[in-house]
Amino acid sequence: MIETPQGELATGERSTRDRVARSILDHGPSTVADLAQRLGLTQAAVRRHLDALVADDVVAPRAQRVYGARTRGRPAKVFALTDCGRDAFDQSYDSLAVDAMRWIAQAAGGGEQGEAAVAAFARARMAAQAETYREAVEAAAPGDRAEALAKALTADGYAATAKSAPGPHSGEQLCQHHCPVAHVAEQFPQLCEAETEVFSRLLGTHVQRLATIAHGDGVCTTFIPRSGSAGATGAAQTDSSVSASTAGRNPA
Repeated sequence: MIETPQGELATGERSTRDRVARSILDHGPSTVADLAQRLGLTQAAVRRHLDALVADDVVAPRAQRVYGARTRGRPAKVFALTDCGRDAFDQSYDSLAVDAMRWIAQAAGGGEQGEAAVAAFARARMAAQAETYREAVEAAAPGDRAEALAKALTADGYAATAKSAPGPHSGEQLCQHHCPVAHVAEQFPQLCEAETEVFSRLLGTHVQRLATIAHGDGVCTTFIPRSGSAGATGAAQTDSSVSASTAGRNPA
């Protein structure tokens, strides 16, 4: 019997560990059972890899966040990527982007004028991105537009999904499990606000940000009311002021 070299064993372990981390990136904070099912591994194997990832500060355990009515019992433990873990993936931000944003704010005079200049830049940036998203959204049936937007965002590196929102309110949750500009948005929430405004215009309804990666949440979560539900009709006319009120922040 030929023994497997330790190097090959180590490479196999690292490859599986990377798959676990990538699954969390693509799907957001996940339980052991979720990961085992998605990756075709035993829960014991998943726990072993998670222990190693926690030790390396790639993931961290946290209580599962519950929206809407809470069920009985303690929330399940989920594992989410840390800032260090996100840095291990290809992200399109660095100190240059932060320095550029600061320069824009200072060149405009600082204070409120500086914040307004950064907001104008964020809106212009998102307007350019939105043209690609608009084609996908307008080509979809009204009931499929959140899913179409999610797919367009995924193609842009945001690992997005759309699903029915839990709780009594009729609507969907758009979840972005990855944010290429999260570190920049931590300091400049205008980026999140501009993104939320674009979502509202594309979908033709008021949307509400429930959580953001930039704020420290595991996933950027946006609530989208279903067409015809309370607050949806005519909301597109006032989406900029309402949607931006919680964008980039956690209202909970």
